[in-house]
Amino acid sequence: MTRKQRRSVLIGTSLAVLTAAVGLVLYAMRDSIVFFYTPSEVAKMEIAPGQRFRLGGLVDKDSVVRGEGTSVRFAITDMTKTLPVTYEGVLPDLFREEQGVVAEGTLAADGIFHADSVLAKHDENYMPPEVAKKLKEQGVWKGEGDAGG
Repeated sequence: MTRKQRRSVLIGTSLAVLTAAVGLVLYAMRDSIVFFYTPSEVAKMEIAPGQRFRLGGLVDKDSVVRGEGTSVRFAITDMTKTLPVTYEGVLPDLFREEQGVVAEGTLAADGIFHADSVLAKHDENYMPPEVAKKLKEQGVWKGEGDAGG
């Protein structure tokens, strides 16, 4: 085999390995690319207990119950479905009922979402654009103007 042929084989093999690696990464991330799922989407999906994902929607009215210490229970709704959430930690200062929120965590076998982080809006006119878009698609958007505030 000549030097030029060896170089061509090495380059071809390297490209094949790189393509396979990129394909495997994209395949592994296929469900993680979505920023969050609404409670209605979670109800339709078959999410395995313990699988991490983000849950977004509005904090349901009269659902926030503070427990001992920093334990909090609340519900996230998209006005069609509601999903109970537990969170252990300090909530963002602007966390309120009927406001947009995105929580990251896992869904337990009993149907309760156990959040380990909670993100809330950053001013009185802002809702995460993804939450606003999902609510507009379902016809329940109550905000004024553009979702970006």
